[in-house]
Amino acid sequence: MASFPALRAQYSSLLKQFASSSKDFAVLSSVPERSPPAKTLFVLDSSFNPPTRAHLRIASSALQEHIDPRSRLLLLLATQNADKPSKPASFEDRLVMMELFAHDLRSHLATSSPKGLNSKDDIPAIDICVTKKPYFVDKATAIEAYDCYSDVLEQIHLTGYDTLIRIFNTKYYPPEHTLQPLASLFSKHRLRVTMRPSDEWGSREDQEEFVRSLARGDREAEGGLREWAQKIQLVEGRKPGDPSVSSTRARDAIHGAVEDLEWLVPEKFKDLHLTKLELLFMLL
Repeated sequence: MASFPALRAQYSSLLKQFASSSKDFAVLSSVPERSPPAKTLFVLDSSFNPPTRAHLRIASSALQEHIDPRSRLLLLLATQNADKPSKPASFEDRLVMMELFAHDLRSHLATSSPKGLNSKDDIPAIDICVTKKPYFVDKATAIEAYDCYSDVLEQIHLTGYDTLIRIFNTKYYPPEHTLQPLASLFSKHRLRVTMRPSDEWGSREDQEEFVRSLARGDREAEGGLREWAQKIQLVEGRKPGDPSVSSTRARDAIHGAVEDLEWLVPEKFKDLHLTKLELLFMLL
């Protein structure tokens, strides 16, 4: 793997080319570089500011549950986010971290997966991607239109419960402000949602009730169809008593609890940069 300065220069150049193009979506690199076509795309759309062990758990659990070498994981960064500013880490720095994360995830899958992953060829390839589209439905459409994914049958979007709530917020669908734009998404694709029981997002029962209410038809007045509930899979997140892992907590750790990075960020960050914090100091 290239050095951090070389990776940063590479992604800075690729990002400028993408920004000046008319493209809405692009694959900037792949791990490994050459890999077979995919039939199913797992999409992890995040700010990656930085990637954490929570991202690792979400992605690895999904890929281990659906073992198929014809699957592929997309790490997707939106360069025009609807809700979050592009700071503190620059986009090229986040792309470097995404590549480090991709290598770390493949190593994790090779050592911790069941017998279905017997060789590196069995481990799904990972694409580092960018999009100019800020909204979830538009991102899925942009991925569909990409030439290399023309034969893909299904996208499985890996989200947290907080993202599920945003997807079903009608404020993101002007001018009618209904849920009807989601019809194109759920006609082809699925969501795999990691639950986040908390004071902010409610209990596990509350989160399960959100999907049950959709299935009952409670969102029909807003354009939400009952059958969409069948396309939403709720899965367990961290176990009760486990500490909360987030990008915010990783950034905060730099200021006074550097030892917490041991369990907040993936191995590649520690192996390559923890001694001098060269990479994570970008987040100061």
